[in-house]
Amino acid sequence: MSDGTNHFYGPTVNMHGGTGNTGMVNNHWGPAGGTAGSPALEEAVQELVALLRELRDRVPPLSAQSIDEAVPVLTAGPSVEPQERHRALMAIAGIATTAGTLGQPVADAVRLVLELLAV
Repeated sequence: MSDGTNHFYGPTVNMHGGTGNTGMVNNHWGPAGGTAGSPALEEAVQELVALLRELRDRVPPLSAQSIDEAVPVLTAGPSVEPQERHRALMAIAGIATTAGTLGQPVADAVRLVLELLAV
């Protein structure tokens, strides 16, 4: 059953007529600042995950569980909805903030990822 909505993922080419057709629409995931697969974004996420592993052992069990739930969302790549990724980053930022000095490097890493995502 179709609702009549068109969804375009990845490169899309529409041909109208048979001659002189040039051009291609590229529908890529990710905002302008940090595109999927960008080395800077991948590096920032990896750094954040490494910092989260360190912080996880130093926070209460419920906070550690929230970190465990957020990491797969952050590392899933473009298959994750932007809202879900943003929600995970905000949860991590909250944990980092409540952890005080221990969480400051994580809070800084979250800020960098958000900047790279242009959120």
